[in-house]
Amino acid sequence: MSKAESPARREPAAEAYLQAARQPQKQGRSRAKIPKIPVLGLGTWKPGEIDVPFDRSGMVIPSNTNFLDTWEAMEDLVTAGLVKAIGVSNFNHEQLERILTKPNLRVRPLTNQIECHPYLTQRNLISFCQSRDVSVIAYQPLGGSSGGVDLMDNPVIQTIARKHHKSPAQILIRFQIQRNVIVVPKSVNPKRILENIQVFDFELTEQDMNDLLRLNRNLRLTMFPTAENHKDYPFHIEF
Repeated sequence: MSKAESPARREPAAEAYLQAARQPQKQGRSRAKIPKIPVLGLGTWKPGEIDVPFDRSGMVIPSNTNFLDTWEAMEDLVTAGLVKAIGVSNFNHEQLERILTKPNLRVRPLTNQIECHPYLTQRNLISFCQSRDVSVIAYQPLGGSSGGVDLMDNPVIQTIARKHHKSPAQILIRFQIQRNVIVVPKSVNPKRILENIQVFDFELTEQDMNDLLRLNRNLRLTMFPTAENHKDYPFHIEF
């Protein structure tokens, strides 16, 4: 067994997942019994019974785990045939570069999932990821409300929607598609779910795209404030 595959080096949450996933499937067994690997920091929370433990002040309790060690544990999942691909979420360009330049890297990150919408266009980070063949997945692509201002009520987005006879949500989804960004819109409404996939019968003009890009405010709606004390908190740098 190589050093990278040694159980002693595996991050505990990933090791628990690996062991549970290897167990023979039993009839009626719930997927919920397979442990989850925390996302932010690649599982670098203090190990214990709780996925994300908090101290008395409401801040998360981090561990000293190096996320490169956790990445090796995730590579083991691919090697074992338990997952097809692995990626990261909320990684800034420096963190992603650390993985891509890691000695003896066995599996490259397939994707980086980040918050992205016209108020947070992420141009630099998207360019960095795509230049290194790492796809980008946009979460919260429809934005949200901040300070009483809703992204989809923006006059620029409303005007473009009327021009194309589409909804503001469809404009925001199409905006990401034309940037070669994978979009993950969230909805439980059947009508809106159907509407969200009806975005391949039109194309935004170059002017439309530029107008949407100019809306950028570097406004991040998902900040994970209880994790600001984490050594791997990703939002302390520009991108």
